Parts: sequence; structure tokens; C-alpha cells
Amino acid sequence: MLNKVLFVFEGDKTEEQVINSLQKYFVNENTSIKCIYGAEIYQIYREIKTDEDLDTFNLLKERNKKNQELLKEYTREDFAEIYLFFDYDGHSSMADDKKVNELLDFFQEETDKGKLYLSYPMVESLKHICDFTTFQELAVECKKNIRYKAVVGKDSLKELINFNRYSIDIWKSLISAHLKKANFIIQDRFEFPTQLLCQLEIFDNQLQKYITPFSQVSVLSGFPMFIHDYYGNKKTIELISKI
Repeated sequence: MLNKVLFVFEGDKTEEQVINSLQKYFVNENTSIKCIYGAEIYQIYREIKTDEDLDTFNLLKERNKKNQELLKEYTREDFAEIYLFFDYDGHSSMADDKKVNELLDFFQEETDKGKLYLSYPMVESLKHICDFTTFQELAVECKKNIRYKAVVGKDSLKELINFNRYSIDIWKSLISAHLKKANFIIQDRFEFPTQLLCQLEIFDNQLQKYITPFSQVSVLSGFPMFIHDYYGNKKTIELISKI
């Protein structure tokens, strides 16, 4: 029985810190392998456009020597699921919202090409909470380089700064807050969703309500979205209910 999970990250430090912390309490029942793509999401788009039969596993394996070494004993058949975590990075010189839409459409099945989760605007959005009671309104510029990491370091609650020190209660609070925020982006209600949320629908609402009219994104992390999909709505509620 296939039980291995392949995690794919844009960068080689922050994302891995987040998933390592998360796996202390969640998604730790299966063997997981962590790979680094090492480039922005928009560069994956180029790969897809040149190869309609793209095999995500081989793309990653051939990407760099570190991945070659890490994956040398595996084939695609060894992994039941593939999850990709990337930044929206709207200020990138390669940024193109049409490409983002196509990528989310392409990567929407974890048992096939893989499932893509975006963080708006970047992975640091997970901890960008100044106040849980006003988080639903938090949006930031996304088409200019605003040195977002510095903004997050300055504005975020002190207990959220260091991913490595997150307790299970912090994780439960963050998962709940970001899932409510995602529901707010789609439904205009800051409350826990009653069903799973589609990444394409989140992006479409970001585009209509924030990106196009204001050149902003509503701050949102992809990691809580992953937890929601992984466990399902009912089980996720049970997991985070005791905060």
C-alpha cells in the first residue's frame, strides 16, 4: 500500500521549517519526503507549457543534485500524494495571473500531478497576524516589492515569529484563523467553512476582490488549507476544537 507523501517547496529553508513544525502534531502518520524546487512558481509554468505530459516526480528529480540524491531510490509509484507549496509572488518580474490560474487548474489532484497550495503573498503569511480579531481585514500590496518579510517581523504577534517554537495550541489557532480567512475571502463571512475550499476559487476571489481593484492580496497561508484538505472538514474541526 502506498503511504509516502512528497512535499515540494519553493525555497529550501522557511517552508521546511513550517512543515517540520506542523508534522510534530499533524500529518505524521505517513512517511514524508521533502524536495526543493528552488525557483518561483512561474518557472514551473514554463515546464508545463513545453511538456503537456509533465511528470512532476521526474521534473523534481532532475531539477538539482540534491533532489537526485534524495529521490534516487524512489519512483513516482512510491508516493501516494504530492503536495506543492509556493508563494503568489505577485511582484515578480515573471508574475502573470493567467499563469497562476492555469497552474492551479493543472495541479489540483494530489494523487496525480500533485496539488498546489499558494500563500498570499508569501510563506511568511502564516505568522502575519497582528491581532486575531482583525485578521479578516489584513491585506497587503502585492504588485510591488514591499520587503514583506520585514513587515511581518515588525507587525506579527511575538509568539508567532519563530516557526520552530510553535506549540500545538498555536497551530490550532493559526489553522482556525486562516481557514476562517479563506472562507471570508470566498463567502465574506469570517467563520469556519462548512465544506472544503477550492484553491482556484480562493484565487479567483483574491483576483476579483483584492488584486485587480487594489493591487493587494488578502493575507493567507496555504498550509492550513492543506490541513483542511488532508483531514476533511469534519475531522479538521475535531482536531482544532480544543484550543
